[in-house]
Amino acid sequence: MKYIDEYRNAKPAARYARSIARLMTKPWTIMEVCGGQTHAIVRFGIDALLPHELSLVHGPGCPVCVTPLELIDKAIEIASRPNVIFCSFGDMLRVPGSAKDLLTVKAAGGDVRMVYSPLDAVKLAREHPDREVVFFAVGFETTAPANAMAVYQAHQQRLANFSMLVSHVLVPPAMEAILSSPDNRVQGFLAAGHVCTVMGCEEYEPLARKYRVPIVVTGFEPLDILQGVYMCVRQLEGGRAEVENQYTRSVRKAGNLSARQLIREVFDVTPRKWRGIGEIARSGLGLRPEYAGFDAERRFDVAGRRVEEPAECVSGRILRGLIKPHECPAFGSRCTPEHPLGATMVSSEGACAAYYRYRK
Repeated sequence: MKYIDEYRNAKPAARYARSIARLMTKPWTIMEVCGGQTHAIVRFGIDALLPHELSLVHGPGCPVCVTPLELIDKAIEIASRPNVIFCSFGDMLRVPGSAKDLLTVKAAGGDVRMVYSPLDAVKLAREHPDREVVFFAVGFETTAPANAMAVYQAHQQRLANFSMLVSHVLVPPAMEAILSSPDNRVQGFLAAGHVCTVMGCEEYEPLARKYRVPIVVTGFEPLDILQGVYMCVRQLEGGRAEVENQYTRSVRKAGNLSARQLIREVFDVTPRKWRGIGEIARSGLGLRPEYAGFDAERRFDVAGRRVEEPAECVSGRILRGLIKPHECPAFGSRCTPEHPLGATMVSSEGACAAYYRYRK
């Protein structure tokens, strides 16, 4: 298949692995930020090709995984109310809240629907003017333009029955939280190519300078990741700390200017709580005052709810690169995709789900 098979060719992959081994003179730890990259690494055995002295650890790059437990509980409460059509992407339906998940609400008679676009929810609001339609807006910068467009269109169409439960998070503040932690072990990053397709590379440059850490914007296929690792190791061995773009077929330095403008039109930067990590300043997006009428937390009066994370789930340590999924005592026994303790075992981009599927 064009543009896929050529990035999964075993011969150049082996050449990259040998080149990385020749470069290395000391151990290094590199974190891939995106859960899609994590799944590619585990599925294709990319880490097994690399020298043992090179450790790839898995970062907080799965939006489902970092959505805090209290927000899942808010979604469940809203979805359980009569006269509500609650819309979400599929992964979020199985993420456990404090007592149940959204599929349990659906089984009990709640009108919970899986959609493929936030604009599907706008259409439902137009078709059902007598019902409250709520969309669960979860994601990084990648999905922010589509969610912003949904709110913008609802505003233009004066849809008073449409709202969003917003859980948008931003990648660079999470990377800074990891780098500034006293137990940080990350020496280089593979940044998420799809995020940078929207936002560009410029916002990573202050991080690279401040923390003296190389950041390589990388794609999601095996050769993308191996080339990204090679570029990162080359910087580490050369004592450089710069932002480099491996994913040039998609990413431009300034990103998608139209998408960025739409995000600024609808959203403000806010503090945001991350599941297993805690609150990170200026790490989220919230609706601007002009669009506050579309805020489901305000509309359904659930904004002040707070829930403690379960102590048994150590996903926060996994998302900070401190341990790997198989090092969790509950992995594969008390925590499985059928009975998950946390979102990292549920999401299609979750690190625990990747290890369970490909390395159980």
